[in-house]
Amino acid sequence: MMRTAPAFWGRKPGLAADLLLPASWAWDAVGRLRRALARPDHTPVPVICVGNLTAGGAGKTPVAMALAAWLGSRGRAVHVVTRGYGGRLAGPMRVDFARHDAAAVGDEALLHAARAPCWIARDRAAGIAAAATAGAEAILLDDGFQNPRVAKTLALVVIDASYGFGNGRVIPAGPLRENLRRGLARADGVMLLTAEGDPAPRLASGLAADRPTVPAVLAPIAGQRLVGQRLLAFAGIGRPEKFFATLRRLGVELVGQHQFPDHHPFAAAEIAELRRAADRQHASLVTTAKDLMRVPVAERNGIEVLEIEIRWPDPAALAGLLSPIFARSAADGHDPDKNRR
Repeated sequence: MMRTAPAFWGRKPGLAADLLLPASWAWDAVGRLRRALARPDHTPVPVICVGNLTAGGAGKTPVAMALAAWLGSRGRAVHVVTRGYGGRLAGPMRVDFARHDAAAVGDEALLHAARAPCWIARDRAAGIAAAATAGAEAILLDDGFQNPRVAKTLALVVIDASYGFGNGRVIPAGPLRENLRRGLARADGVMLLTAEGDPAPRLASGLAADRPTVPAVLAPIAGQRLVGQRLLAFAGIGRPEKFFATLRRLGVELVGQHQFPDHHPFAAAEIAELRRAADRQHASLVTTAKDLMRVPVAERNGIEVLEIEIRWPDPAALAGLLSPIFARSAADGHDPDKNRR
């Protein structure tokens, strides 16, 4: 998978996208074959998968964290399972936030582990089995929508309303991980994500009308403390421009913005160079919580972090999507509430 998205992915298809169409057809065909031949592993507890149809930057990890918190607040012992992208360990293994770093388990796993039990597993089916054995009453799978080996109780896709589906082509001609209509047909629901302050989104024309859709808003936490500050921003996430736009919308005096590849491991020398650039502008550094996980611990002092959260404008729509799966689970003989009665 490409670490930095080509610019033509976000534009109308042109010559570059057309030349790559044969490779896109091959990519999509391999995915269809994997799904046709797969025999999904089932687990006795509900598995909620949060994935996306585009390569990176849709907001699936913040949505997954918010769903884990929603389930936890309702008494569910929820464990998160993620691949651990960017980390060297294969798992399945439970992440220890105090002991592991991003080089070992990846940045997304650390963000989850600070909030809920989290497992990394290159073999996601093995990770789900380990979490269930450890007492999980519900499993939140961060990514894995395209993984045919895992049986999902509820398969959700996150769509960034501002980006949509880019040029509408499949990798490498565009950002789609698979054919749009076939992917949406497998989804049980859509989480339509907007940034705070943006107008309410209209459903993209390619969106299946029969998919239950839950609106979600990506909002900064305590962003007012940054208003008026002179800051130099850096980020290595799927779409860094979203982070930079949020800072400008907050009223930050942004003196510079530096983009790095997604999941980029920052070296001490790179942070030192960013500090020098900020000092020349009489500014401070600012980054995302996800990026901070990849900054050496000794270099983190003095770096501002803009944290974000997901807010649910329609809580009833969210409950309507999630609650029935636990009713079905209880009817099938697995009732996570029975130990609390």
